[in-house]
Amino acid sequence: MSSKIAITDYIDNPDIEYSILGDLVGYDIGEETQVLLVWHKQINANFLNKTPSLKGVQRYGVGYDNLDLGELKKQGVIACNNPDYGVDEVSDTTIAMIMNMVRGVAIYNNQAKSYYDNWQENVNTRLKRSSDVTVGVIGAGRIGGSVILKCNSLNINTIFYDKYKERGYEKLLSSERLDSLDELLHRSDIISVHVPLSNETRHLIDSKFIKNMKTGASLINTARGGLFSSLDELYEAMKNDKIFQLAADVLPEEPPLSGKLIDAWRKSESWINGRLMINPHTSYYSSRSIQEMRINAAKNALRMYKNETPHNIV
Repeated sequence: MSSKIAITDYIDNPDIEYSILGDLVGYDIGEETQVLLVWHKQINANFLNKTPSLKGVQRYGVGYDNLDLGELKKQGVIACNNPDYGVDEVSDTTIAMIMNMVRGVAIYNNQAKSYYDNWQENVNTRLKRSSDVTVGVIGAGRIGGSVILKCNSLNINTIFYDKYKERGYEKLLSSERLDSLDELLHRSDIISVHVPLSNETRHLIDSKFIKNMKTGASLINTARGGLFSSLDELYEAMKNDKIFQLAADVLPEEPPLSGKLIDAWRKSESWINGRLMINPHTSYYSSRSIQEMRINAAKNALRMYKNETPHNIV
């Protein structure tokens, strides 16, 4: 007998889900499955052929690029994501990356290893006072908005571009709203990207994007790896100092296998040490956030099972 609410992947011990869903939840996917709890599993037409009774799909995470929304809509299956967890974790990671860029902590750590004859005279003249730095945020939703508010408290100037947020939203954030992405790229010392991956945003960070950046600016992506068009383009931009520093929690291929940028990072080449920071797609995680994620997902799956209106329909 298949589970009424089935977990497709990632969760090995469904203790949290069981505390909310009881015997409804399990791992057996089949004809009686009505709701799916999904981590990375690709939910497409081939998969949906196994679940004729399906009426809802609940993503554990925020992104939903592994869900074939067109096919789900065609079959009348509701799809929901889970954006209500990990906001502080991802925005805190972004702020940590911003502050590292502002003060050059990682760069100094790497360069200081070779200092024997002199010490504090080895300053990086490219670093600015935080109040002289402008952070440009692309996508000012939950996480991007949180980044802006935290930058404000650190006396860092902010601007943002988000054509989907209502007019007047900038007043809530105490930030300057721009109606042009190119203007944001021209003006920002540090650019932080916080948009979902969609047909509109895929490969957003391409050669044109890089060309329009202020020379010597830095770039952060804690959103989606598919926003990068090519890591080799970023390699060239860093090599010729178009981009000063790059920080990424997400990559087009995870784990990354090869390429100019990845090879230089793995080899700790001197020119890139401290200028490139890569995290293994973990900015969402804390012991609190992972519990919150699973609780929210399970409760929303139960709403779909009971034919109640679920939260966060995508």
